[in-house]
Amino acid sequence: MKEQMKKISFHMAIRMSILMSLCLSLVGTLSSGHFTIPGFLLSFVVSTIISLLIGLVIPVGKVSSDVCKKMKMKPHSLPERCMSSLISNLIYTPLMTLIMVLLAYTMAMKQSGGMAQLSFLPMFLKSLVLTFIVGYILIFIFMPMFLGQLMKKYGPGNAHP
Repeated sequence: MKEQMKKISFHMAIRMSILMSLCLSLVGTLSSGHFTIPGFLLSFVVSTIISLLIGLVIPVGKVSSDVCKKMKMKPHSLPERCMSSLISNLIYTPLMTLIMVLLAYTMAMKQSGGMAQLSFLPMFLKSLVLTFIVGYILIFIFMPMFLGQLMKKYGPGNAHP
């Protein structure tokens, strides 16, 4: 059973990393007002690497589950799902957003020879609010769907490699 949960956690981290990276990279580059395909692709690749590292290092599902149990929330209830989504979002989104905005800021300053009229903090805060909202919605909708698919594939009684 423990081996099955490791597989589910591993595949969940991959799926959520790709989903979050794709959507948040798209939102980030579109909201910057300077969307380019190379910029989006770079953002997506870097974001995916960051997300995978977070998802594979931090047991997001276990952390969420433990917090919800301590709060005496009924498993699979709407309040539990809302709290799990919030916890996952708090783990993924701020760090991803910070690194991605720092990357965009650094690139813009380099390309302008340091002359770009940008302030990091307002840029970061605007992006954080936007990506936090989008990230929460994505996690709330897709995490249970992915978990259901993975439980069918790797859950008890299934011998998929």
